[in-house]
Amino acid sequence: MNSFPIMVGALCILALGYRYYSAFIAAKALALDDRREMPSHLFKDGHNYMPMNKWVLFGHHFAAIAGAGPLVGPVLAAQFGYAPGLIWLLAGAVLGGCVHDFMILVASVRHNGRSLPEIARAEIGPVAGFTAGVAVLFIAVVALAGLGLVVVNALAESSWGTFTIAMTIPIAIGMGLYMFKIRPGSIRGPSAVGVIVLIAAVIGGRWIAASGAGQLFLFDHHQLTVLLCAYGFAASVLPVWLLLAPRDYLSSYMKIGTIALLILGVLVVHPDLKFPAFSQYIHGGGPIVAGKLFPFVFITIACGAISGFHALVSSGTTPKMLDRETDARFIGYGGMLMECLVGVVALIAACSLHPGDYYAINVSPAAYKTLGMQPVNLAVLSQAVGENVTGRAGGAVSLAVGMAQIFSAIPGMKSLMSYWYHFAIMFEALFILTTIDAGTRVARFLLQEFLGNFHKPFGNPAWLPGSLLTTSAVVLSWGFFIYTGSIRSIWPMFGTANQLLATVALAIATTFLVNMGNARYAPITVVPMLFVATTTLTAGALSIRDNFLPLARQPGQAVQGYLQSGLTVIMMVAVVVILIDSGRRCLATLQGKPIPPKAFGPAAVPEGVPQRCC
Repeated sequence: MNSFPIMVGALCILALGYRYYSAFIAAKALALDDRREMPSHLFKDGHNYMPMNKWVLFGHHFAAIAGAGPLVGPVLAAQFGYAPGLIWLLAGAVLGGCVHDFMILVASVRHNGRSLPEIARAEIGPVAGFTAGVAVLFIAVVALAGLGLVVVNALAESSWGTFTIAMTIPIAIGMGLYMFKIRPGSIRGPSAVGVIVLIAAVIGGRWIAASGAGQLFLFDHHQLTVLLCAYGFAASVLPVWLLLAPRDYLSSYMKIGTIALLILGVLVVHPDLKFPAFSQYIHGGGPIVAGKLFPFVFITIACGAISGFHALVSSGTTPKMLDRETDARFIGYGGMLMECLVGVVALIAACSLHPGDYYAINVSPAAYKTLGMQPVNLAVLSQAVGENVTGRAGGAVSLAVGMAQIFSAIPGMKSLMSYWYHFAIMFEALFILTTIDAGTRVARFLLQEFLGNFHKPFGNPAWLPGSLLTTSAVVLSWGFFIYTGSIRSIWPMFGTANQLLATVALAIATTFLVNMGNARYAPITVVPMLFVATTTLTAGALSIRDNFLPLARQPGQAVQGYLQSGLTVIMMVAVVVILIDSGRRCLATLQGKPIPPKAFGPAAVPEGVPQRCC
């Protein structure tokens, strides 16, 4: 199958979804209005609440939501063939994921930038608020572990990639100081300098790796885990303008630029997809995803189609920096569309590899021998990229090889495959690290708000002791899973947790619409909520039965297996409780009973002033 019509069709579907469906939601269901004063202005503190330029905030938001999911999920789901992943990416994003992100961003803005559990408490009630608080904290930790594990696997024993990623930190700090302190409001100059220096770091990384200095950036799995925890801690407690926002903004240039270049490469090179539309593993027995096409494709491809983790960002850092309410459409719906596009090109890049090479990269050599396959271009690919890529499970390496293969097929680029490969590794790591830093900060907000119900000072995100304690708890939790887990054990739990959180967010968004008096638009959120709830609860039960409990019976894996089983059960029970409580609240509102006192309620704006929307 040629990739050209797939790429063109995907671009058309996503463009139509943004032009028409998002406009309908913005104008009718949410009635966005720029006359509403934003939390970024009401509570401006220069630390967490701060109005941001629309484009800078889009860069932060996109960088924060676009982690390993849209890159790794489609690559791993290629096991089922290219068709299931492609259909789920496009339909899931336009009708589910973009709606999910957009709705929660607006709901959080109208609740003064509060987190998802606090929105649940206000819109549904205390039971849902408490349950959501517990569930979201568990889910956030598992999601961060799943994302972090991918970057650790990609950078382990790679001094070139680690050097490039390390350089993004001082570059971002310099940009932050210049844009927010030295020349406030200046964007173009520091952006151009930052991108140029970052590209120089990619190119210079080869020489650093070849020199004696390369040993300074050579770390194993456990060492990288510790360093990742240290970075996540620092990014969470430092002011948002110093490291988090400028680094995400810088990363967004590389992310969007690379995706645009990859799309151009697909349109120019027309790589053939070596994978079938549906593989023999749709009935189960695959070496990468342990399960059948239904329901496991829907949790393997999470972030590119719909992702509960996005609700944490949409109710975490982004609503505290939104300058105008109508910007929520561009940032919420548009940011998710861009992530879907990332998933589509990742799927194309992975499926452009021969299956024999793809599986040789993504499974261990011992497991590969049992598949009855032979590598086709693996030796040539390893030589071309300058590293042995055999048995590098996790999806990141096979994606980088696929991307490098497409880039190097562009006229005049054939001799640069090693640069393209390491550029792709840096690109992937940037994706994931921007999710780790923003996710850790959001999880810290969640934990502080939750503990603030018991000890009021914790509820203030600027309270330094609370910030340090809660950040430490969050970092140590996800760091433990990365330190002790593997991609085969963590990714199914991550996918389940992520989609369960999406179910919770859609239930809260439905209640938000009903309480506003817009119940006629509730199918916008109800339909994707029911679909995601069905597939994910089924996948969670099957994962416990077929993956986690068998793992617990293996020597030395009892703690890991039973812990993953227990966490999955807790998350599933919490989601069912929230669904029931949300249904109860919606029914009560429809029957004419008073809505909760802290719910947003009917969207009211001053009369006699023209509405300014979208």
